[in-house]
Amino acid sequence: MASFYCLTFLTDYGLEDGFVAACHGVGFQIAPKTRIIDITHLVPPGDIRRGAAVLAQAVPYLPAAVHLAVVDPGVGTSRRAVAIAAGGSVFVGPDNGLLSWAVAAAGGATEVVSLTNRALWLTTTVSATFHGRDIFMPVAAHLAAGTPLAAAGDTIDVASLVTLPNQESHVIGGSAQAEVVTVDRFGNAQLSVTAADAAHAGIVPGAAVIVAWSGNERRVRFATTFGEVPPGELVSYPDSAGFVAIAVNGGNAAQRLELRPGTRVTLTVMT
Repeated sequence: MASFYCLTFLTDYGLEDGFVAACHGVGFQIAPKTRIIDITHLVPPGDIRRGAAVLAQAVPYLPAAVHLAVVDPGVGTSRRAVAIAAGGSVFVGPDNGLLSWAVAAAGGATEVVSLTNRALWLTTTVSATFHGRDIFMPVAAHLAAGTPLAAAGDTIDVASLVTLPNQESHVIGGSAQAEVVTVDRFGNAQLSVTAADAAHAGIVPGAAVIVAWSGNERRVRFATTFGEVPPGELVSYPDSAGFVAIAVNGGNAAQRLELRPGTRVTLTVMT
């Protein structure tokens, strides 16, 4: 297996403690020529779905790499630790669905191993609560440095991987039915329908749409940017990942509308 010059890193570890630094240090000592790109360490604690969405939407803009992601509320339990080959990259992390959307976006898994080779771990005594430092980062760094994937552990069936449910969306006539996939730090709510699909329902820049959710509805302008509506006004728009999103110009749409991941939303073109 060829070496990678890049290793990306995503976690819910936060920035207040030394967890990220410890992992960086471990990776550097094993693969000092490999550059580590931090995607984020501010995934809400234990929010696998948010981590999966951020990873899947960042990876298309990153070089071929070892992509390490750790949002692992099941750390220390029987959940597997895995490395997955997909689309010219390798994805390393817990087998809890965190990697599934990114792997699918990369074209699907072609080879999977369970990280059972303790020779690639940091030590023979592993913390039950810090597999990011003791298992995931060491293995990821070894893989980045050129260690073959097969050397990381036992081959497992691709079909046995844990996957998150695909986000549902439907375009029917002049309406698009979707769900909130994720909410970013600005309170913008990303929906599961792409802007390209929504356009088939007439939901295009300049259109007025009714946004309905949880028994509520609002009239919203579909625009290309926040500034097309006055400050404090709701707006729907195609976000940078190509999905339809709902925002407030200068405010927090998720808080105002009480939108959460999984909330069902319908957008209907006003006639």
